[in-house]
Amino acid sequence: MKTSITYPEAFDLFNKYVKTEYLRKHMRETEMIMRRLANHFDKDEEFWGITGLIHDLDLDIIGEDLHLHGYKAVELLKEEGYDLQEMYEAIISHTEGLTDAKRTTDFHYILAAAENITGMITAYVLILPDKKIEGVKVKSIKKRLKQLRFAASVNREFIYAIEKTGISLDEFIDISISAMQEIAEEIGM
Repeated sequence: MKTSITYPEAFDLFNKYVKTEYLRKHMRETEMIMRRLANHFDKDEEFWGITGLIHDLDLDIIGEDLHLHGYKAVELLKEEGYDLQEMYEAIISHTEGLTDAKRTTDFHYILAAAENITGMITAYVLILPDKKIEGVKVKSIKKRLKQLRFAASVNREFIYAIEKTGISLDEFIDISISAMQEIAEEIGM
């Protein structure tokens, strides 16, 4: 069993298992946000980015069977020959509420917040006339967070819980917008 994973290896798995276009965009957005947050928290950017890239590796396979979410991704990674316990725990814990998993570490809270903020930012961009992320402001996203019917499937609790890690909500949103802007062309924004 390999106890580490390289970005090319992770990207190969991403290409092998993830076919749905919106899911591919979401996972790349999560990767970029996790990379930025790793730098903010002085952590391993590559490891955090890879975790963001493959956190939903199983969604195209499990379909509507969400009680398998996270667990199936870990199973796939193990079948591919990896033993990545810290990553596995984060991938499983980001499914809290869908499964019996629980977030217990800063890394868990950060992944769950990062993957949820992508949905809020994307939904906001889609209502803009030009549908471009350029110029999106933190205050606009915060305003929409308070509107529970807007992007209703986004888990706001997970986004707000980012403050448990020592970063403010404003800074988290700013980092997230900036990270997504970096790949705006790729994600069609």
